[in-house]
Amino acid sequence: MSLLALVIIIIAVALIFDFINGFHDAANSIATIVATRVLTPLQAVVWAAFFNFVSAFSFGTGVAKTVGAGMVDLGVVTPYVILSGLIGAIVWNIITWWFGLPTSSSHALFGGYAGAAMARVALLKGLSNATDALIWSGWAKTLIFMVAAPLIGVMLAHIYMIAIYWLFRHSSPKKMDVYFRRLQLLSAAAYSYSHGTNDAQKTMGIITGVLVTAGYLPTFHVPVWVILAAHAAIALGTLFGGWRIVHTMGTRITRLRPRGGFAAETAAASSILLSTALHVGVSTTHVITGAIAGVGSIQRLKAVRWAVATRIVWAWILTIPASALIAWLSYLALFHGGLDLR
Repeated sequence: MSLLALVIIIIAVALIFDFINGFHDAANSIATIVATRVLTPLQAVVWAAFFNFVSAFSFGTGVAKTVGAGMVDLGVVTPYVILSGLIGAIVWNIITWWFGLPTSSSHALFGGYAGAAMARVALLKGLSNATDALIWSGWAKTLIFMVAAPLIGVMLAHIYMIAIYWLFRHSSPKKMDVYFRRLQLLSAAAYSYSHGTNDAQKTMGIITGVLVTAGYLPTFHVPVWVILAAHAAIALGTLFGGWRIVHTMGTRITRLRPRGGFAAETAAASSILLSTALHVGVSTTHVITGAIAGVGSIQRLKAVRWAVATRIVWAWILTIPASALIAWLSYLALFHGGLDLR
């Protein structure tokens, strides 16, 4: 297979991952607005897809650079490493989608990319040197925000709900919901916008990494066509939705009303946009789930179904090692199949 054909195949697989990311994470974008019955599922996915796409040129490509060149040493990366990483992320995403678990597509990509790179280093230098493939400064920042971003979502959602109850203390719940059914259109748009500008950049980073390692780009710089392709893929994926996960996110963690949906989406959007401005790829799934739990906890802790939340957290914990293992095995299969022997 020629290098050009291999690069085209990997870019196609990366865009498929981006599509599945939008498909998988569509639940995050629309769960609250569907659960509060502000929009029908069809209306909600169209609304979310539009704002996922229009965020294409708003926050630069700092997250793409962190993902593509700031977490794994490009010196050990080959196109086959990236292909194996994508396989690991896609397989794990499909598994968790099947079981209706809102795990992180972002962390699946991080884990898959790292797992494949470590597999190559392990084959070349020995298993004890596998972690040489990782750039620890990039991972430290990512791991910090893996915890910080959802906590920010929880706290902001809690604060926003307190502010809403204080500002509308003389209004009946019915009257409040009249206002927030309209305001939730804005908060859902803000969340989808933040989701697009953070999540699509991760695929941009992977595609640009392929172009650099294959020699088609001299330096790590994201081309305009890559930006447009990544946003188009994630928007199309969102249009197809992920109804299994919508059920978990929108109804099983806590019961939401329009005011709560507004607070959760606004809190999540604030946290994600902050992370994007700092060039950190975060799990939009983690953030919106934390924000929904934060809304539920303002009523009373029992309003949050902690058994469901705990199951989700365990799925989160498993995502990076599971996707890394799948990617590692995928790379071994390619290597022992006679590919990437250089």
